[in-house]
Amino acid sequence: MAEQPTRTGLIQRHASAIGWGLGAIVVLGCIALPSRHFADTLREPELITGYSLFGLCLLLAALNGRKRLSVLPLIKTSFWKTMHWVAGLVAAAAYWLHVETWWPTGLYEQALAALFYLVTLTGIVGFTWQQILPRRLTQSGVEVIFEQIPNEIVTIREQAEDTVLACTKELGSDTLARFYVETFQWFFRRPRFILSHARGGQRAAFWIAQQLATVRRYLSEKEIAYLEQLQELAEAKARLDLHYAAQGLLKVWLLVHVPLAAAMLVLAAWHMLLVNVYSL
Repeated sequence: MAEQPTRTGLIQRHASAIGWGLGAIVVLGCIALPSRHFADTLREPELITGYSLFGLCLLLAALNGRKRLSVLPLIKTSFWKTMHWVAGLVAAAAYWLHVETWWPTGLYEQALAALFYLVTLTGIVGFTWQQILPRRLTQSGVEVIFEQIPNEIVTIREQAEDTVLACTKELGSDTLARFYVETFQWFFRRPRFILSHARGGQRAAFWIAQQLATVRRYLSEKEIAYLEQLQELAEAKARLDLHYAAQGLLKVWLLVHVPLAAAMLVLAAWHMLLVNVYSL
């Protein structure tokens, strides 16, 4: 019985993907066929492909506006996201139909082409991250706002230091305290293993396990109880580091993708204005 919802969900996702794919093919056909007809009748096919491409760019830019109006009962954000990357693929195909080459010759056209390729590349990277990183964050079992992560790390570090001090005062042994100063003090100071977390690696978990295994043999049973508390705090800190790396990647991606898209849209609008002025 547990497999039925999963199977149904897979069927729905496949049907949705097929529907979006067919829609993309139809839209691209509505651009390519009139463009071919214009070329066959010795008219300018660039009019069809150019205006269609600019319209697709405006459609892609609408996702940012949808996010700003998230409180209004419009179409679901998931729909807009799917439409965004599908329209991006159609726009890439429409661009090649428009310029009929991988790289134009004019300096102005090359600048526009470079922006278009950068926007497309960062869009593909962002789409990939949006499929992978949120799932990884959900699996961590922690929900935290990116801006609150530094405060959360400070709180965990204070708890770790209190644990070490309590161990030293109660048991009169400084073994755990020296271990903390030599190893975990560095770890709790700020986010660590950022690249490993961004790649989905387990370097932080391996490092924590290795350090704990090294010091455990020198501790008494009472000290091990404090060590286990320190381990829980270290694992919680590692989960925060994962959020810092993953959410940071998504934020940096937006800071790159959105300005590039805005610059491309402005340059494309200027290109259309020049074409229409010279055609008069």
